[in-house]
Amino acid sequence: MTSTPPPASGRRRWAALVFISVAVALIIVDSTIVNVAIPSIVDDLGIDSTEVQWVQEAYTLVFASLLLLFGAMADRFGRRRLLLVGVAIFTVSSLLAATAPSGELLIASRFVQGVGGAMILPTTLSLLNATFRGRERAIAFAVWGSTIGGMAAVGPLLGGWLTTDFSWRWAFGINLPLGILIVAGVLATVPESREAARRGIDVVGAALSVVLFGTLVFGLIEGRTYGWWTATQTFTAGSFAWPFALSPIPVAFGISLAAAVASLVWARARSRAGRPTLLELSLFDIHSFRNGNVAALVVSLGEFGIILSLPLWLQFVLGFDALQTGFILLALAGGSFLASGFAGAMAGRVAPVAVVRAGLALEIAGVVWTGLVVRPEAHWGWLVPALLVYGMGVGLATAQLTGVILQDVPVEMSGQGSGTQSTSRQVGSALGVAILGTVLFTSTGAVLGDRLETAGVSAAQADQVVTAVVDSAGAAIAGLVADPATAEAGQAAQEAFSDGTRYAAFTAAGFLMIGLAASFSLGGTRRRDDAGADREVPAA
Repeated sequence: MTSTPPPASGRRRWAALVFISVAVALIIVDSTIVNVAIPSIVDDLGIDSTEVQWVQEAYTLVFASLLLLFGAMADRFGRRRLLLVGVAIFTVSSLLAATAPSGELLIASRFVQGVGGAMILPTTLSLLNATFRGRERAIAFAVWGSTIGGMAAVGPLLGGWLTTDFSWRWAFGINLPLGILIVAGVLATVPESREAARRGIDVVGAALSVVLFGTLVFGLIEGRTYGWWTATQTFTAGSFAWPFALSPIPVAFGISLAAAVASLVWARARSRAGRPTLLELSLFDIHSFRNGNVAALVVSLGEFGIILSLPLWLQFVLGFDALQTGFILLALAGGSFLASGFAGAMAGRVAPVAVVRAGLALEIAGVVWTGLVVRPEAHWGWLVPALLVYGMGVGLATAQLTGVILQDVPVEMSGQGSGTQSTSRQVGSALGVAILGTVLFTSTGAVLGDRLETAGVSAAQADQVVTAVVDSAGAAIAGLVADPATAEAGQAAQEAFSDGTRYAAFTAAGFLMIGLAASFSLGGTRRRDDAGADREVPAA
């Protein structure tokens, strides 16, 4: 049972949707805006390559680790309350990041940002689930999903503008006025809701969850850096240095597996004893929830593959700056927002799973189209329609798949359900980044090495060029092309990086095809009509 205030007016509900969507935009933009600001941060703070990785990944690591915990806490202590706390933590830590005088303090601020972001994402979903019903819920989820897809593309544009015209510090500082706006809007428009029978928190389960997802995401993100089995680079944390020939990555995966088994055993024991658990295992008895989470994980493997590799290719091969790259990626945002209007119009008329499948089909088409366009001599104009199609697919699939996953979850468990599906997506995204990053850089290195060898370059020189291009993520290409002595190698690097980008795009399309196939395990979907009654709708 859920403790809910008197129903809000229709106008107030839609105003609440605006501020909830802005809260989602806050964390999505921040997760992408930093990528284009990194070069300026390096110049200003003098951080090394290891610190660069942690600036980018500290947020993701903490964020994914805490989603499940904060989803459960939202149900027990109040969804609006936890959202407000999360926004406050995120805003204050953003201010600390914006004023950080050193790389160490910037990384620490990013860790704290991850805590705030993990409070915000599942809470926004559970608030939508508790506030909207019937056709309105489908529209709300469409707006929420399109915000995620659109803001993922707006982030690089905003970051490029702020970094180019002002300072990298404004990439974090802009969160301060946005945070104040969100807090004021949520207090004015969003009603509080929580589980009526609050029974405390499963502390042991929470700790096991943090260990499980923290080590899993660490392994997925860092596998290419430190080696999937044998250590290729020394892992350091403060004064500690990894002393073994075995990479820390399989150790991290082993700890994650052990924590997963311990979590299941612990949850079953507490459930049999009638005590609260971090995640109600009964949720996985719900067909749409169980199969929907599997589909969401697989789809997330390929859903944002373009955003991983395309900005690098646009800047380092075609020569665009950060702001120009952001403008090109804006087509993705446009397609996503365009899709939200269509999804809203179709709500109550078409089965949500049919919209998911249509969205995935558009994503596949957009990614394949992009892969076919990627060439060193490509014109950016051919990318815009491809990204528009891809963005429309993201806008349709993301929100409607979320709706399918949560449609049969009891409202009093919506925080746990939201946290679980968000975790599934984050783990899928981390796995996708690891795989697509490996495809991009491994294939770039292999193709470039072969072309240099064919051109008669010595093995030592070829290895030096390949290492420079791969380790710099393509940034070394411009210098190679500009120097007459290495211009030929630079052109080979442009072609190889284009091939790597294309292979990464096709790999992402493959994952999306598997996700499309997985969506058929959802079968028919249950849809609520405007009166709130449930009725079955055949799958398309």
